[in-house]
Amino acid sequence: MITGLNHSGFIVEDIEKMKSFYCDVLGLKIEREVDSIAPPSGDHTGFPDAKRKLVFVGAGGEHLVELVYFINPKSPQGHLNRNQLGASHICFNVDSISEIYQSLSEKGIKFVTEPKYTTNAEGKKRGVCYAQDPEGNWLEFIGEDQ
Repeated sequence: MITGLNHSGFIVEDIEKMKSFYCDVLGLKIEREVDSIAPPSGDHTGFPDAKRKLVFVGAGGEHLVELVYFINPKSPQGHLNRNQLGASHICFNVDSISEIYQSLSEKGIKFVTEPKYTTNAEGKKRGVCYAQDPEGNWLEFIGEDQ
């Protein structure tokens, strides 16, 4: 039986750049960093002798974002478009979708569209929008506006 969510991960090319983005731009905090070295037989990743740098960032809740930098074996280049099988994204809950959109836009983050809104029975607007981190990983933001 599944009891909760632990983390979601992205494979990254530049761990320092991505730590800076997720912490300095998005405001997440580093929860832990791990230098992971697999034995010659491999570990749970299935890569013998894998060497990785793992950085877990979060917003104080249970679910974390894991940034994974493969030192060995090197990661191949390329990202999937958001509609391709195997593509992934992380969705963040935000206090105000319009404020996060404006703030991140001012910091040079490019969004697919402006926030798109629906209104619930209580008259609150809930918005959603997609963007990408500096390495092309897909990010979704959901939040209400008054």
